[in-house]
Amino acid sequence: MTILVTGGAGYIGSHMVYALVDAGERVVVLDNLTTGFRSALPQGVPLYIGETGNESLTRAIMETHGVKSVIHFAASIVVPDSVSNPLEYYRNNTVNSRALLASAVAAGVSHFVFSSTAAVYGNPAQMPVEETAPTEPMSPYGSSKLMTEIMLRDVSAAHGLRYAILRYFNVAGADPLGRTGQSTPGATHLIKVATQTALGLRPQMDVFGTDYPTPDGTCVRDYIHVTDLVAAHSAALAHLRNGGDSLLANCGYGRGYSVLEVIDTVKRISGVDFDVRLAPRRPGDPAAIVAGAERIRATVGWRPQLDDLDTIVRHALDWERRLMSANRRDAAGFPLPDHDPRGQGSA
Repeated sequence: MTILVTGGAGYIGSHMVYALVDAGERVVVLDNLTTGFRSALPQGVPLYIGETGNESLTRAIMETHGVKSVIHFAASIVVPDSVSNPLEYYRNNTVNSRALLASAVAAGVSHFVFSSTAAVYGNPAQMPVEETAPTEPMSPYGSSKLMTEIMLRDVSAAHGLRYAILRYFNVAGADPLGRTGQSTPGATHLIKVATQTALGLRPQMDVFGTDYPTPDGTCVRDYIHVTDLVAAHSAALAHLRNGGDSLLANCGYGRGYSVLEVIDTVKRISGVDFDVRLAPRRPGDPAAIVAGAERIRATVGWRPQLDDLDTIVRHALDWERRLMSANRRDAAGFPLPDHDPRGQGSA
């Protein structure tokens, strides 16, 4: 039985593919390589370049490879971009997911694990936010993900497809073995931006909003190591394969850090006091959001192994240094290794 990973050449998706291959699973990847890269994948994993909205392609992949489980990461994820370009987000995140679900039903897929987001909660009134909290997204990004959740529940009721919807919070860090990490140019993740600034790849970084109702006025988020996150996906899939009921669960640690706390951690770990500038709020950003994360622990037995901000930052810094080293080798004309850590594989 093969697992299809959509968006598997991207940041989180590539970590998922490595985890599945490490576990001896058969994996096939679909990615349009807009923000993902061929070289982010392990050797020998089949990669189809295309859109999840292409039903003839996705159904052919599922039938050719005997796909019984889908882990769906492919999406557009930048909240401010979704505010300025909502139709693109509804197309890529919602319309394309509808097409993927249609192919899954037609091909007889049994299990579907969906990468959702804490953005579906909007600006929750209580913290930590539990799965029972109202869903009131503040951005088209959050709305586009919530619409897919609704479709998935309805498809499950009509066709018996069992699912896990995992709403996760702020994903950061990199593979502890250095095999993959966040390689997308211009990525907006806070820890990515801060580590790049510490290494001199950006002249300064901005803090968007200092007047939120939080202890230091900056946004508070629950940061989860990408390796722990993919372990949650593996545990959720095992739960479904073992006959477990469909699942909706948060993925986070249940503890929040402010933007300034994260920046101070990056400065301390890197030893660099880089330039930080204060800027106005961005549209669509809630003040604080921290996971109530007991359900996934109780239901699938997930136990995080890297629940430590220093570790997350250290792994992110290690990855950025690997990218810098690869860029220097390339600029000097030296041959790059088969797995170029910049993730700049050709299409």
